[in-house]
Amino acid sequence: MSLTFDSARLFNPALTEDHHQWRRALRRFVDNEIAPYFDQWDDEGALPGQLWKKAAQIGLLQMGFSEEFGGISQGIDIYHSMIANEELARVGSGGGIAASLMIHGIGLPPVANFARQAIKQEIVPGVLAGDKRICLGITEPSGGSDVANIKTTARRDGEYYIVNGSKTFISGAMSADWISTAVRTGGEGAGGISMLVIPMDSTGISRTPLDKKQGWWVSETATVYFENVRVPVNHLLGQEGQGFSVIMHNFNSERMAMIACMEACARVCLEESVIWARERKTFGKSLASHQVIRHKIAQMKQQINATQAYMQVVARDITRGEPNFGDLAILKVQASETMEYCAREASQILGGACYIRGNKVERIYREVRVNAIGGGSEEIMRDLAISQYGL
Repeated sequence: MSLTFDSARLFNPALTEDHHQWRRALRRFVDNEIAPYFDQWDDEGALPGQLWKKAAQIGLLQMGFSEEFGGISQGIDIYHSMIANEELARVGSGGGIAASLMIHGIGLPPVANFARQAIKQEIVPGVLAGDKRICLGITEPSGGSDVANIKTTARRDGEYYIVNGSKTFISGAMSADWISTAVRTGGEGAGGISMLVIPMDSTGISRTPLDKKQGWWVSETATVYFENVRVPVNHLLGQEGQGFSVIMHNFNSERMAMIACMEACARVCLEESVIWARERKTFGKSLASHQVIRHKIAQMKQQINATQAYMQVVARDITRGEPNFGDLAILKVQASETMEYCAREASQILGGACYIRGNKVERIYREVRVNAIGGGSEEIMRDLAISQYGL
């Protein structure tokens, strides 16, 4: 049996025929609408606007959201989301496509879960239909992981909040119609944080693209500035002073999405290595005949197997309603280390071919760091895990 993207996936007894059908539908969509154009889009630094409408037509954008607002939640579980991130990564994107096309996956839940009904009706259906876009504004120039110490302020003024401050490294911000934003409405620490959903055409908002990036070129990234922005009080998400819990509600699903993407990227590197090793001739025989190369491939598969098995355990616990947040944090580290290991070994196997743009391994390698940092850095994840384990 050849080691391919699909054959290197461990059997998962939790997957049903519905999951397999979802994968097949997504694969047709990716093969027809994304794969042929992805190198061009990566160079251009953006996805075409019509891709959101096409994604909505197959149900990708609606996945997991309430039918009340045009979503698809009946029968949807964590495995549907993991499959989606896996298939989007298969083209050799280390999360860049998902960070743009699926950015509503972190920007919209605060609205869908915590906004007033009228605000939900105003925002959610348009985003799920692919007509409107929303992003999430948490990270600031002063820091990202230390969410409890954000600096952007929202001062109550009658029926409005007056927002001042800035957010940076915000995926999808340049074309977003709304931004779900963490603001400080009270004193220091987590208890002083609230969440607002802010229209991006509000007076006083400006945005600057961050387009000189190591990776995720296809995902637009920006800094957003708020200068005396007046936001109606009814745009508050949840209760004032309870924004930290709204933010935390998002993090675990975001991390599982990144984990699925990173593991899939590792398998892309494995498949590319096997193909190259069989075709490339050195010293009169195929590269795959050299023991040192065979051992590299075996070790890549070893790392991938361990990560997949851990993913199955964590996903099973989440599905049973018994999530282990310590294991989830450690799993994110496991996935980023596996992605980095496989990208490095694949680069060694491909040699100079990997150093040329348009190569899947080249792109994945330069997108390792954003995965190891975004959604909680490896260091933060280890510390979070050990605190969950009671130390």
